[in-house]
Amino acid sequence: MLVRRKFLIRRSVVTLFLVVSASILFLNNIANSQLANQITSLSPIIKNVSSSVVNISVKGTVEVSNPLTDDPFFRRFFDMPPDSRRDFESAGSGVIVDSEKGYVITNHHVIENADEITITLLDNRTLVAEVIGSDSGSDIALLKVEPDNLSEMKLGDSSNIEVGDFVLAIGNPFGLDHTVTSGIISGLGRTGINPDGYEDFIQTDASINPGNSGGALVNLNSELIGINSAILSGSGGNIGIGFAIPVNMAKSIMNQLLDFGEVKRGLLGVSIATVTPEIAETYSLTNASGAFITDVVSGSAAEKAGLQIGDVILKVNSENIEDAGALRNTIGLLRPGDEISIDLIRDENEITLVALLDELGVDNPQDKQEELAELEPFLQGGFFIDNNEDLDEYNGVSGIYISSIQDGSPASQRGLRRGDVITHINRQRINNISEAKEVLEDANSVILQVLRGNRNILILIR
Repeated sequence: MLVRRKFLIRRSVVTLFLVVSASILFLNNIANSQLANQITSLSPIIKNVSSSVVNISVKGTVEVSNPLTDDPFFRRFFDMPPDSRRDFESAGSGVIVDSEKGYVITNHHVIENADEITITLLDNRTLVAEVIGSDSGSDIALLKVEPDNLSEMKLGDSSNIEVGDFVLAIGNPFGLDHTVTSGIISGLGRTGINPDGYEDFIQTDASINPGNSGGALVNLNSELIGINSAILSGSGGNIGIGFAIPVNMAKSIMNQLLDFGEVKRGLLGVSIATVTPEIAETYSLTNASGAFITDVVSGSAAEKAGLQIGDVILKVNSENIEDAGALRNTIGLLRPGDEISIDLIRDENEITLVALLDELGVDNPQDKQEELAELEPFLQGGFFIDNNEDLDEYNGVSGIYISSIQDGSPASQRGLRRGDVITHINRQRINNISEAKEVLEDANSVILQVLRGNRNILILIR
C-alpha cells in the first residue's frame, strides 16, 4: 500500500512537471510568434530613416605639438617655433533634423577645427555645410545646408527609453556609407566617458565604430533617440560597448545653438559631492543618493536662494538627483535666468527652495582672461579660472586653471595647454588670478611654472 502511494505521488509529480513545462513552452511559443508577427524584418525602419542620415567630410588644420617646445631652454636657444600646423581630413556622420531649414546635427568632435564641411546624402548629392554653433561640453554641433529636397528624422523622447529596448545604429563607419547595426539599450545615465563634459550617455551594444560619430541611434518607431558619440575600446574597434547622447539633451543644446550660436549654461554656485553611505550615515539620511553641498559661493544664486553647506539636494524641478554628476548635468542644461525648485534635506527636514540661475561664467572668468591679456599680451587666447576643489584632476592645488586655449593664439604658441595649472609666476607662488595680476603688473620678464598632469614644467612667456 505504501509502495503504491509513493508510485502515485511520483506519477502525479511527473505529470504536473510535464503539464507546467508544456504550458511554459506553449506560452513562449505564443510570445515568440507574436514578436515575430510584429517584427519580421528591420528593413521598413531602415527605409524610413536612412535618407535622414548623412556622411560628413571635413577638411581643416590642426596644431601639432612638439614636446621640445614645452622646455623654454630649447625654444630660447634653438629658436624653435612653439608648434606647427598640419592639414587634415576626417569623416563622420550626421542626422537631418529639420528638412525645411536644412539643419543637421552631429558631434562637436566631428567638425572641430574644420575649414570645409561637406555632407553627402543617401542619393549621393553633396552639399556644403556651415556651422550654426558647436558645444564641446555636450559634444553637439549644429550644421546648416541648402534645404533642397531633404528628409528629416522624427525626434523621439529619450526620457521614455528603457534598458532592453531594441535600437539601430546608423552611420558611416570606416567610410562605409549608411551602415546599419542593431542591438539593445544596455544602460542609461552612463558617465566618465567625457569627464570634462556634460554626460548622460545611453549605452548600447549595437556596433559603433570610427565614422559612426554623429550618426543616429533609432528606436523601432523610426525615431531618433540618441546621437552616437563614443565607444569603449582598447583597439579602436567595437567590443559591444557604445555610447550615444540622449536626444533630449541634444535638442536642448540645439535650441540654444539656434538662439545664441553658443550654449549659455545656468549656474547655481555650489561645490558638491555625491552622497556616499558614510555621508548618509553621518547626516541621518535614509538613502545614499543626492548631491551634498560642500560650499556655497558668496553672492551666487544658491546663496540668494538660501542653500547652505551640508544641504543634500534630492530633486530639481521634480526630477530626481541621484549624484553630483546628475545635478551638474541638470543645471548645465538650463538657461541663465531660469527659475528652479530645489527639494533638499537639511537637519533631517525636507525643504523646498526656489533659485534664479546665474550664467556660467558671470563670475567674470572672461573678464579675468581679458585683464590678464592686457597685462601680458602673450596670454591672449587662454581662458583662465581660479583653481578650486571643483576641478577633480588637481584637487587641493591652488593656482590658475586653464580651461581652454584658442588654437593659434599667443598663449597656445607659448606652449600653454588646456588643463594646465599655473602655480608660480617668476618664482612667486600664486593662488588665484588676483595674485597673478599683481605679479604681472611689475614684471619685465615672465616665466611660468605649470603643473601638467604629474609634471612641473617651466614656460618662458617673454
